[in-house]
Amino acid sequence: MKKIIFSFLLLLSLAPLKMWAQKNIIDEVIWIVGDESILRSEVEEQKLRAQYDGTPIQGDPYCVIPEQLAIQKLYLHQAALDSVVVSEPAVMNQVEKQLNYYIAQIGSKEKMEEYFKMSTADLREKLRDMVRNQQIIQQMQQKLVGDIKSTPAEVRRFFKELPVDSVPTVPAQVELQIVSFEPPVPLEEINRIKEKLRDFTNRINSGEADFSVLARLYSEDTESAKRGGELGFMGRGQLVPEFASVAFNLQDTKKVSRIVQTEFGYHIIQLIEKRGDRINCRHILLKPRVSIEEKEKAIHKLDSISNLIRENKLTFEQAVIYFSQDKNTAMNAGLMLNDKNGTSKFEYQDLPPEVAKTVYDMNVGEISKPFSMIDKATNKEVVAVVKLKSKVENHKANLTDDYQMLKTYFENKKKQEFLNNWIAKKQKETYISIDPAWQNCNFQYPGWIKK
Repeated sequence: MKKIIFSFLLLLSLAPLKMWAQKNIIDEVIWIVGDESILRSEVEEQKLRAQYDGTPIQGDPYCVIPEQLAIQKLYLHQAALDSVVVSEPAVMNQVEKQLNYYIAQIGSKEKMEEYFKMSTADLREKLRDMVRNQQIIQQMQQKLVGDIKSTPAEVRRFFKELPVDSVPTVPAQVELQIVSFEPPVPLEEINRIKEKLRDFTNRINSGEADFSVLARLYSEDTESAKRGGELGFMGRGQLVPEFASVAFNLQDTKKVSRIVQTEFGYHIIQLIEKRGDRINCRHILLKPRVSIEEKEKAIHKLDSISNLIRENKLTFEQAVIYFSQDKNTAMNAGLMLNDKNGTSKFEYQDLPPEVAKTVYDMNVGEISKPFSMIDKATNKEVVAVVKLKSKVENHKANLTDDYQMLKTYFENKKKQEFLNNWIAKKQKETYISIDPAWQNCNFQYPGWIKK
């Protein structure tokens, strides 16, 4: 089955920005869709970007790419008729994320400007148009197919009529309960971290060292460290409250903030620029280390708790209430939830590596030995035990165990069919002209060339 058409934007989502600055492309109009034209340069840009990203193009790029651009224009035209608008703050949020990604990949803002041969301000405007169009198209598609639902009877009929070789395979899935907590950090370690940050502050304020250089050398926020600690423009809600409270109160770009404690560790912050309700700053993060002794104590404590559960002197749910510090699972009997699908079921690849390795050979109802792992929410080391609540082996989908997955599968198929029909209808209603040299294609949608 074809993937739902939302995916066609993936090829277009990261336009080859470097090409925007190049003026030596011999240009010509190759398609006209309604009042909009598609230029040869646009196709060359998309082709180069796909090659740069390693994105495969299924077919002749000089056929596939113009068709995708044409589909994009059909959606944008309909969105204009339907007055579909998107949130500018949401657009800018995505733009800043993209800029930060480019800076991280290229190495610095200056190198990014050199690479794209334009200022950051110009690049931001180019990205804003691209992201706005992308979000408008997504909203337009959702508006078109948002009311498509299915009944249990339809799902059953769909499954019954599926050819045997078309029934999807469901990967192995597990449900897990967890008890975890952070071993305490000794006060001496916290004082060591603070003293190191105070030393950084003194060196920066005295002019002996540059904040961005120290961030590259010492910050334990590895992504921002590559950019000299720079976070990029962010709104208050994108930062943890303790960090935001201090960062947004900074006024002098030459001053360094006081030491700020957050769930991630200890920071010092330097303002770069304020723009409306957004701020760009750099920071240095240092994380206190748990001592081996405290870690061993925590493992021993969890081992004792696990034995009490195995001896039926304590239930796993009680252990969660009394001992677990995992705020995401403590109020849910320790049941881990999968951010990817919104359920408690995980494929092994979606679990933290340490957890996946631990539970792979466990039986249902079994409790693991204590192990240490990095909590992805706080990036801190914790010790944990898990209980395997349920396990479903790799299997062909069936209505009893996989109804929700089959329902989604069926609805996506209906949505794809609806959008295919919508595009075919728009092709008939829209003026379309294709340069003869660009017509010799096996298009996905044959209605572009009118007889």
